[in-house]
Amino acid sequence: MKILALDSSGLVASVALVEDDILVAEYTMNYKKTHSQTLLPMLDEIKKAVNLDLGSIDAIAVAAGPGSFTGLRIGSATAKGLGLALGKPLIGVPTVEALAYNLYDTDEDTLICPIMDARRKQVYTGIYAFENHGLKTIQDQDALPMEKLLEQLNALGKSIIFLGDGVPVFQELIEEKCRVPYSFAPAHLNRQRAGAVAALGALYFEQGKAETAAEHQPDYLRVSQAERERAERLAKEHA
Repeated sequence: MKILALDSSGLVASVALVEDDILVAEYTMNYKKTHSQTLLPMLDEIKKAVNLDLGSIDAIAVAAGPGSFTGLRIGSATAKGLGLALGKPLIGVPTVEALAYNLYDTDEDTLICPIMDARRKQVYTGIYAFENHGLKTIQDQDALPMEKLLEQLNALGKSIIFLGDGVPVFQELIEEKCRVPYSFAPAHLNRQRAGAVAALGALYFEQGKAETAAEHQPDYLRVSQAERERAERLAKEHA
């Protein structure tokens, strides 16, 4: 099985190719460029480097959200375009599940908590653990205030590993409010990686969790700032 994966859900842009259980290639960049500038050139570099015939892939896995609205749209449009052109199915992989999968087979008594900065003092998050070598969802992905998340984690009473671009934003708050043992994932595991999207996507593909390119839509979890401001403006006009 050959899975091409894309992740542009956050600050990181990442492209990977997984064939069976081998990570053949991965190109990940966390730098001040827009994903519209980086994603396709990164894919082209991998294609040339490993002599990849795009027609030989079985499916395209894409980080489906939550995350940056612009980043998700770019990743989704790229995956949909490839899927339509190649006649290949898409596998939408929840962003925070893929982040949690970076920490594969962590001790069963340790919770994995990805946090992505969602602005307005909120995070995109979920709570996960590994059980019998599989990723188990303790709390499904959601957008909520960081303080509320910490209350929930304290109530669960287990040690936690935090990761994601929300860590540097909320590290002081975590240190102040977290009442259970915690740690932060190291640099090579603490951000989005298309390799994790591909590996998890391969599992989902085997389980029949695929869709056509035309069917795929990102999961934003909440409305965009522009939509929110429009709704507020309309509410004032009709008040």
